[in-house]
Amino acid sequence: MTSQLERTTVQVVKLGAHIGARIDGVRLGGDLDAATVAEIRAALLAHKVIFFRGQHHLDDAGQLAFAELLGEPTLAHPTVKGTDHASILPIDSDYSKANSWHTDVTFVDRIPAISLLRSIRLPSYGGTTTWASTVAAYEKLPDSLRALVDSLWAVHTNAYDYAASIDETRLGGVDVKFQQYRKEFVSDVYETEHPVVRVHPETGERALLLGHFVKRLVGLTSAESHTLFQLLQARVIQLENTVRWDWSDGDLAIWDNRATQHYAIADYDDQPRRLHRVTLAGDVPVSIDGVRSTTRSGDASHYSQLAR
Repeated sequence: MTSQLERTTVQVVKLGAHIGARIDGVRLGGDLDAATVAEIRAALLAHKVIFFRGQHHLDDAGQLAFAELLGEPTLAHPTVKGTDHASILPIDSDYSKANSWHTDVTFVDRIPAISLLRSIRLPSYGGTTTWASTVAAYEKLPDSLRALVDSLWAVHTNAYDYAASIDETRLGGVDVKFQQYRKEFVSDVYETEHPVVRVHPETGERALLLGHFVKRLVGLTSAESHTLFQLLQARVIQLENTVRWDWSDGDLAIWDNRATQHYAIADYDDQPRRLHRVTLAGDVPVSIDGVRSTTRSGDASHYSQLAR
């Protein structure tokens, strides 16, 4: 086992021009030395999502101990209960399939900074996850469109969660587990007004803050809001902005939730799929002219402290 006095050699293998890298040569855990943790964080900021193979030794406690080296864990979710560890959320196909593009928990003011996802049980086929760089999407906007989005704001809410768009009926009728999950997800309703373009608090990069939790764009009609949202969202998920990960046992993915969206592809039929997620406390997004996001409904202070 690596002690805090030993130095780990971090090998970064780039997976795409705009997003994604695999990190080799690291055994994750709460005992990693500070220099290695700093290299991992630097790789995350540079590549937006990073992947680790062969972390079979990790359990929930080990995942959480490593996560704490990168930041302060939040509760598992503002409304959905976690595992026995209060900060670990099971991503379980028995209850929900997140087959829609989103950034984690954007319906609150204090959007998580980083998410860590570890494979627990995988289907024999399918079940991959795709990430998109919202920084690359913004940087590729033409000047005319950039001038428009720089001043746009959007209302995000959990009442528009991806769970609402899944097929809640299977052979034999309504799936009760999906209904129960949906009810729990919206047991408290949150609405927050965020800038469509946020400034990354560590890198200074500008990123599009959109995804499926967007209810509407402020100041536009519903038709205008829908059309413009679809145009911008299509920019985010252009294939050249994405990386797709085929999960194996022992994998752990870490992504910068301030600079990405992701999509868990539900192409594995009724096979079981389970992963465990930890999110780390983030800040309140700030627009390019320095205005912070505003809470319209709900109080997320129980979910997460603001990042220090």
